[in-house]
Amino acid sequence: VDRAFPRSPRGALKIARTLVALTALICFIASGAHEAYTALAGMETVITVLFLLLYLLRLDARMRCLFWPLADIFNSVVAALFLLVVALFAIIVKTNKGTLAGGVLGLILFVLCLIDAVLLWKKISLGRARGRSAPAK
Repeated sequence: VDRAFPRSPRGALKIARTLVALTALICFIASGAHEAYTALAGMETVITVLFLLLYLLRLDARMRCLFWPLADIFNSVVAALFLLVVALFAIIVKTNKGTLAGGVLGLILFVLCLIDAVLLWKKISLGRARGRSAPAK
């Protein structure tokens, strides 16, 4: 178990994304919102928890079949796009206060996804040497 990961900026961001997505999910369920809102918040919660566990248990170092930071960036960008659309629809439609609260939390989650993607991109692009000067493995 990587005890330093939850205290790192990326770890804190993953935990924040999980909590905000779970709160949005609860808001959408409690308000009886459209199933698409609930499904997106639920999928985001589950996927973020899985990535959190992947990094927390250091499974990314053991399972080298996939470049996990790039998969995480892809997840963050796709989730951000879906969250933007669904959160704006939830805010515009605002059938009740629960749907409105879920939409606002969806916009906060959208921002957190973008920040996560930027942090991961900086880690990938600035953390390693490229080109001919890169050491041979």
